[in-house]
Amino acid sequence: MLRIPRTGATVTALLCALAVLPGCAAPETGASQASTAPESGAPQESSAPQSTTASVTRGLVPGEVTEIARGLAMPWGLAFLPDGSALVSERASGRILHVRQGQDPVPIGTVPGVEVSSEGGLLGLALSPAFDEDRTVYAYVSASPTNRVVTLRLAPDLRSLRQERVILEGIETADRHHGGRLRFGPDGNLWIGTGDAFSPENAADDDSLNGKILRVRPDGSVPPDNPSGTVIYSSGHRNVQGIAFGPDGTAYASELGHRTWDELNVLRPGRDYGWPESEGRDGSHGERPIFTLHPDDASPSGIAVAGGAVWMGALGGQRLWRLPVDGPRADGDPVAYFVQSHGRIRTVEPAPDGALWITTSNTDEATWGGTDPRPGDDRILRVELVRPGS
Repeated sequence: MLRIPRTGATVTALLCALAVLPGCAAPETGASQASTAPESGAPQESSAPQSTTASVTRGLVPGEVTEIARGLAMPWGLAFLPDGSALVSERASGRILHVRQGQDPVPIGTVPGVEVSSEGGLLGLALSPAFDEDRTVYAYVSASPTNRVVTLRLAPDLRSLRQERVILEGIETADRHHGGRLRFGPDGNLWIGTGDAFSPENAADDDSLNGKILRVRPDGSVPPDNPSGTVIYSSGHRNVQGIAFGPDGTAYASELGHRTWDELNVLRPGRDYGWPESEGRDGSHGERPIFTLHPDDASPSGIAVAGGAVWMGALGGQRLWRLPVDGPRADGDPVAYFVQSHGRIRTVEPAPDGALWITTSNTDEATWGGTDPRPGDDRILRVELVRPGS
């Protein structure tokens, strides 16, 4: 099976004045491969952003935070519908919920064949590019004998769904390292992040779908410009749980490292991202990440691109990272917000109105970096993005 990429960044431990909205705290930088900045102290009681910057921030920063939903059980995937509401997957229950601001989440249906493990279950979701016509939702399912990507047909009244077909299977399953993120790219193809199934050799094995970025047409067939002539787009990844695209089409992926470095990578066709021979910028093999962060500060999952940055949810690090980018290049230092304010952050999605929706993952206690659930967990939060000083 095949493997997936990582990224890294350099962080300087400097503080600068940042004007924020009422109730918002100053930002805080995190540890990168270049240096280690001090952690923020105790958990914060408010939902105000907390972060650190090393230079004047260009682009947007977090503003007001609004709770969209609460009481979810292990939310994982999130996909926006055309009306601005969202579909959310619950990892262990296999349910898909309809979430609309100001209303309680409504269960739509349960995806068949979901097998739950320490990190497996119902994972990523993505809407068909032709959703208005075909009502199709894609889901990443950990199952036996292998993990798979399936299509679901959503009823027009949003009250039911049915599985239609499997478009990709053969992704080795395991207790951990499933990957699981789905994202349609500007090329109209479905990009899929997989993990190494806790067997590092899979990432470097050209015959394995694990530890890879996979790229397929909406019907599951191989795009003619895939570099390998197979569904594999890139290899040498440990566990990719985040994929996002910049306005210029740059493809980014977040990757969980082992003990030393988590990564943010720029995806390029046919490239090897080094695992298990290299981690972060350590080692001589594979593509280098554009940002690296220590697993204690990150353990990344979902990512989104907005306001001049890649926004990365951190599980073990319990924070939201702002990673400034200019196309395929880093454009500043990482900045951390909401340090321990909301616990583990699993998914980050850009909403149609320009805000971010993030999901917490505190009921998911079996995985590394767990934290005790708080009353009301798990939550979906809306984070407004504003100009510094607004």
